[in-house]
Amino acid sequence: MALSLFSAILGLYILHVSLALIILNKDVSTSRGMLYPRDSETREVRSLDGMWNFVPSDETNPTQGIRDQWYKDDLNKVREVIGMPVPASYNDITTEQSLRDHVGTVWYDRKFFVPRSWAKDQRVWLRFGSVHYEAFVWVNGELAVKHEMGHLPFEAEVTHLLKYGSENRITVMCDNALIQTTVPQGKISEVANDNGVSIVQSYSFDFFNYAGIHRSVHLYTTPKTFIEEVEINTDLANDNSLGYVYYTISVNGSAANEADNALYARVQLYNREGEQVANATSDAKLSGMLQVEKVKPWWPYLMHPDPGYLYELEIELHAANEELLDVYRLNVGIRTLSWTNTTFNINGKPVYFRGFGRHEDADVRGKGLDYALLTRDFNLLRWIGANAYRTSHYPYSEESMQFADRHGIMIIDECPSVDTENYNQALLGKHKSSLEQLIHRDRNHPSVVMWSIANEPRTQQMNADTYFQFVATFTRSLDSTRPITAAIAVPSSEDKAARYLDIVSFNRYNAWYSNPGRLDMITKRVIDEATAWHKKCNKPVIMSEYGADTLEGLHLQPSYVWSEEYQTDLFSRHFKAFDALRRQKWFIGEFVWNFADFKTAQTYTRVAGNKKGVFTRARQPKAVAHLLRKRYFALGREMDQCSFPDDLFTYIAEPSESGKHDSTDL
Repeated sequence: MALSLFSAILGLYILHVSLALIILNKDVSTSRGMLYPRDSETREVRSLDGMWNFVPSDETNPTQGIRDQWYKDDLNKVREVIGMPVPASYNDITTEQSLRDHVGTVWYDRKFFVPRSWAKDQRVWLRFGSVHYEAFVWVNGELAVKHEMGHLPFEAEVTHLLKYGSENRITVMCDNALIQTTVPQGKISEVANDNGVSIVQSYSFDFFNYAGIHRSVHLYTTPKTFIEEVEINTDLANDNSLGYVYYTISVNGSAANEADNALYARVQLYNREGEQVANATSDAKLSGMLQVEKVKPWWPYLMHPDPGYLYELEIELHAANEELLDVYRLNVGIRTLSWTNTTFNINGKPVYFRGFGRHEDADVRGKGLDYALLTRDFNLLRWIGANAYRTSHYPYSEESMQFADRHGIMIIDECPSVDTENYNQALLGKHKSSLEQLIHRDRNHPSVVMWSIANEPRTQQMNADTYFQFVATFTRSLDSTRPITAAIAVPSSEDKAARYLDIVSFNRYNAWYSNPGRLDMITKRVIDEATAWHKKCNKPVIMSEYGADTLEGLHLQPSYVWSEEYQTDLFSRHFKAFDALRRQKWFIGEFVWNFADFKTAQTYTRVAGNKKGVFTRARQPKAVAHLLRKRYFALGREMDQCSFPDDLFTYIAEPSESGKHDSTDL
């Protein structure tokens, strides 16, 4: 009897666990709108960037502000406030340790005026470029929008919430807490301290969990009936001399719902000199095609003398009586992508990726948008001869994507899924939502050539197979014009996800995390692992991360871990492996980890952050940057016939005709 009861209980337990492990491929909601705010004849954009009032909640009482309705009045009437710049991470702005390491909610508010003219025949929208991680936004005490997912934009119409010709107040609550069903994942725990307990945020990813209003905040107007969505696809023909731009426009507003008010769009394409090169009038579905003679394709840096060529697309939305309703403009790069089981091609030409993993990270501002920093970073990317980077490990700012478009830097665009594990239904929904928002935001950027659906997921775990099959299939349903990859760190023999990718990317730290100090254990291991991935998956392979922590200014001969000499030697051994693999044709890229040093959580394995940068956190080159520059330009010259910069090689000596020197040469 006891045995039967035990068997029944065990059976129910197994059934419960089995049901918990079942993951279903459920639909996720799709985002709307989110066109980047741009002034036009019919739109006006105002920035709300600047100094905001700021107050953190008590870590042990994060919902107090909601319960006490802090959003109903000025924050300075409920707590003492400090000034906080927007955009910026709040963590490193002050000298307070408690704010740097704060876990939970913080509050922002500011006042602004709305002109009386905005009340007439138009709509007003409030848009955030990014708030990490979760945001609640009130306007004049009324909830306007809430959004979960750092690094991605969100907006809401606030026409009905504003006071026109008067002062208004915006209040934002930001929550940086990460748990097992957020993207990325984390854990919150209570840990005893000297005075009671501390709320501790832990996570496995190796970068600091910066939080706050990271990107710009805008108010902008649209007409009552307006252009809400624009989707662009391009093609080339006749040996890249003929270009095609396919457009689909979606509208929102009263006129869009009236059967007797047919809408149409006049679409015009202008070249860099401002000359019109194509025009068309859309059909009733607001879609169509432009044909461009003698087209100038969008090429990556160093693959063409004029990389990053952009046209301007002007869209005029008209009512049936030719009334102009709305105007929106965006940049368009005309190019094609294709891939096989051995190659990746742009405009029909094979690409070899040479670039970096990166972070949005800088001293003081954290992950806050900074145009000076963006300008410096893209100058360094071109200086070193890189043609690509991966947005490890989350979407970067829209402004950085615009920089990449203009500079001809290819982007592997990665969603915020990093170190993903403990696969479950709720996590799958948010993972898919992060990809939907990312692809919706970035689908029109010519620089985006690949989607990365995860970084270092635990793809050996149970349910990884089903989980990533669903994620990959969903990603392709959103955009089939770009290949899918993921940066995988588990061995190929254990991985369950790569079979669903188009291109396999792998991370490995030979002679650093594996066999530290052993420079003689790099080249063969890299060749063997890349070969194993290709044999298993029969797909192109990229090494998406390799590197070594390096303390700037530390010189040791013979080379020793953490020295600049060791980083240089480690890179050189990898170069030898990459050149052997390139002869196999299916190896298509090498990405250094990392572009620049960056901040991490406090740990005894990190000295003020991760030091694997080729550049310091202040964006100055380490010794290895000069070696890498010579390699990247040498590859560019070999593959794309680019020219060398004048300062690539430092003059040493000019041999005499005999090749020998004597005292007369002095």
